[in-house]
Amino acid sequence: MAGHSKWANIQHRKGRQDAARSKLFSKLAKEITVAAKMGDPDPDKNPRLRLAVKEARSQSVPKDVIDRAIKKSQGGDAENYEEIRYEGYGPNGIALMVEAMTDNRNRTASNVRSYFTKHGGDLGQSGSVAFMFDRVGEIMYPASVGDADTVMMAAIEAGASDVESDEDGHWIYCADTDLNEVSTALEAELGESETAKLIWKPQAPTEVGDAETAAKLMKLIDALEDDDDVQNVTGNFDLSEEVAAQL
Repeated sequence: MAGHSKWANIQHRKGRQDAARSKLFSKLAKEITVAAKMGDPDPDKNPRLRLAVKEARSQSVPKDVIDRAIKKSQGGDAENYEEIRYEGYGPNGIALMVEAMTDNRNRTASNVRSYFTKHGGDLGQSGSVAFMFDRVGEIMYPASVGDADTVMMAAIEAGASDVESDEDGHWIYCADTDLNEVSTALEAELGESETAKLIWKPQAPTEVGDAETAAKLMKLIDALEDDDDVQNVTGNFDLSEEVAAQL
């Protein structure tokens, strides 16, 4: 099992973190509200809510914000959000998956289309790029939890399908339907993970070798992520260290 490739450049790129923190909190709170509204408001009885709360905690969302989001789901004034996925191509044909939660499908579709158009991309039809990704559960542990062999054995016992380890940590992958079960089993063996979430994992990331293309791509991703309706953006690309250093 190969070392973890930094395909998730969106999560790793520098800057903007502080400015985007309040927006991130809002999006995580929205996921909590939706998860609680769809199922039981008790995280122990609702796997999706449990994972949403875990992800919020990993991003340092305050407890009162989490509690408020759960409480909001039980009120009659809670918005009805629809989950929508958009697929398209960024500069240089980079495939992008955009996950949104919206109370106005027309507004969100119009905005997403405009971001792609403005930044040299092309919004595609449903299914146009999804075949380039696998929907999987991703559980991340810091390197300090143990060596690669220890983590791999624990992951196999827990029912995971793959493990990637490097000096930054361990990334454990499983079937999307098994995420809650595998995450719970790993916690019993390794302690609480840093994150446990569903992701779109690129099957074969494309190397972005020039800074100009990378800059255009990041502007498109930034525009998408800045939209209040967009929850996650994932691309099938890798940035070389040289290019990443120029951004």
